[in-house]
Amino acid sequence: MPQPARPRLLLVTDLSYPARGRRYGDEDTWLAARLREEFDLALCHPLDARALAGSFDAVLVRNSGPVLHHQEAWDAFRAHALATGLRVYNPLNGKGDMAGKGYLLDLTAAGYPVIPTVDRAEELHRLPEAPSYAVKPIAGADSMGLEFLPREEVAARLDGGVLAQPRVDFRYEVSFFYVDREFRYALYAPDPGRRWQLVPYEATPADLSFAGRFVEWNGLAHGVTRVDACRTRAGELLLVELEDLNPYLSLDLLGEEEREGFVAALKRSLRAFIAQK
Repeated sequence: MPQPARPRLLLVTDLSYPARGRRYGDEDTWLAARLREEFDLALCHPLDARALAGSFDAVLVRNSGPVLHHQEAWDAFRAHALATGLRVYNPLNGKGDMAGKGYLLDLTAAGYPVIPTVDRAEELHRLPEAPSYAVKPIAGADSMGLEFLPREEVAARLDGGVLAQPRVDFRYEVSFFYVDREFRYALYAPDPGRRWQLVPYEATPADLSFAGRFVEWNGLAHGVTRVDACRTRAGELLLVELEDLNPYLSLDLLGEEEREGFVAALKRSLRAFIAQK
């Protein structure tokens, strides 16, 4: 009896992208080998995604680097996917980083626990006093264009397409990883100056309540999401970023049980995503 056809999956990645403190190529090479256990899988560079995607049941966007490095090709691929109904994972209706950093303004206005953010000079009074302020492009990624300035210099920079936030004196950064809306694991950087030197983190119920609010707000039924936060000196968690396009997963830092649990959850999610009508 012939075996049922396996789903065809195109994994979009840039194996040679030089990410600081992360090994993009190693992670996606390992993940591709595991996904091949259940999917007919091929890898391609982001610049080739539009031309190749039509031969696959779904496209999985992974460690492909910031979209800014291939913005025109990404915009064309995204428009093509939306026009043709191509299944892209994560789905393209996320409200986090895949849509730029404007969500930080929305979350600030809605009273969520996020680093306070404004984009207009006349709103600077809404930010708390701080020794310096982070100024970054709304369309930025991977710390590109990030500057730290004294308050008196910030207003002149808020001329469109730029965000301002107080520079937070935090104890550490922590990331919570979800598949669909299910928490899988957490990692943190004990040294604030070494963002990618991560170790396992035991998330408390309060931590998961914090992170889960942002996953629910984003509304993705399927997908991998990383909620990045910082722990202030006062003990409060504040959102730093909501990564919902191609978040790096730091799979090499996990124990076998957590890593295998993540892979199993991702496979289930991808199967359900491809099967949905």
